[in-house]
Amino acid sequence: MSIHPDVIVIGAGIVGAACAHELAAAGLSVHVIDARKGGATNAGMGHLVVMDDNPAELALSQSSLDLWHQWGPRMNADQLACQFTNCGTLWVAANAEEMAAAEEKQERLRAHGIACELLGPAALAAAEPLLRPGLAGALKVSGDSVVYAPNAAEWLLTHAPRPILFEQAEVSRIKGRTVHLADGGTRSAGAVLLAAGIEAPRLCPGLPIRPKKGHLAITERHPGLLRHQLVELGYITSAHHSDGTSVAFNLQPRPTGQLLLGSSRQFDTTDPAVENAILARMLRRALEYAPGLADLAIIRTWTGFRAATPDSLPLIGAHPGQDGLWLAVGHEGLGVTTAPATAQLIAAQITGATPPIDPAPYAATRFDL
Repeated sequence: MSIHPDVIVIGAGIVGAACAHELAAAGLSVHVIDARKGGATNAGMGHLVVMDDNPAELALSQSSLDLWHQWGPRMNADQLACQFTNCGTLWVAANAEEMAAAEEKQERLRAHGIACELLGPAALAAAEPLLRPGLAGALKVSGDSVVYAPNAAEWLLTHAPRPILFEQAEVSRIKGRTVHLADGGTRSAGAVLLAAGIEAPRLCPGLPIRPKKGHLAITERHPGLLRHQLVELGYITSAHHSDGTSVAFNLQPRPTGQLLLGSSRQFDTTDPAVENAILARMLRRALEYAPGLADLAIIRTWTGFRAATPDSLPLIGAHPGQDGLWLAVGHEGLGVTTAPATAQLIAAQITGATPPIDPAPYAATRFDL
């Protein structure tokens, strides 16, 4: 194949697809290479959520949600199977202490112009009757949404302002601006963007990325049973554990009428098998919040792997030690949410345009690469 595009993007998951889309929108020729083996985009929940664990996470997720609300209706108009739905998130407080945390979260989000409101016990029960009585309340974040990420990624690749070349192939290594394929072929470009999730350290040794395993389960169809994404406030602590195994209540209404259930987190395993003990912990946690789930049939369970960095922020920008190599990896559980702002940051830095937000917190220079 004799081509020399401006940028080769390695990885056609949601982050790679979004970056390819924005690079093409900036007028660059883009060649995407992916082995189509599946990854976090295929496995995850597709929850589009503003997260505020730190200012950098908030900036990246808020900027991304703004763009998702532009992309989502266009996606649905072209391809209804993208299933973009503005369902909102209810951050559920189990007790007075967690309700105080909800109030603090509301203050932080409102300070950044993010619409949210506190719900007391009665309002929460009316909003989601599936939840058990006795909960303290919740914080409702209205702009949070869900999307079916595999189809959204495909839309981004096929609906860019400039055609994107896609090649199904396995990459074996990267050397400078040249990509070496498993079949012995090579591809060269003006720049190479690595957006390959947990596969990134194999192609670029030394990246500080660990796989974090998660379990999910989906029920049979029960239209109207749930209206909002439900997440326990303890999820924030669970999500950022650096070691060990944790579970948290996370329940999503799918447009199909099914309920998608998470979440678990495990380090130091790359075994994709469903682990019954972890799944059971996750389900027991869900039943503590929504006992009525016991009456529903689960029709499928599976696992996926998040690409996690030590500080839980992604690597976005130039590789400090390899000229011509750019990184968009390490998004952990927020790859779908933060793909749009990641793409805008990458496109701006590669083309020399003004970034939409400060790129410094995501720079790879914060690690010794």
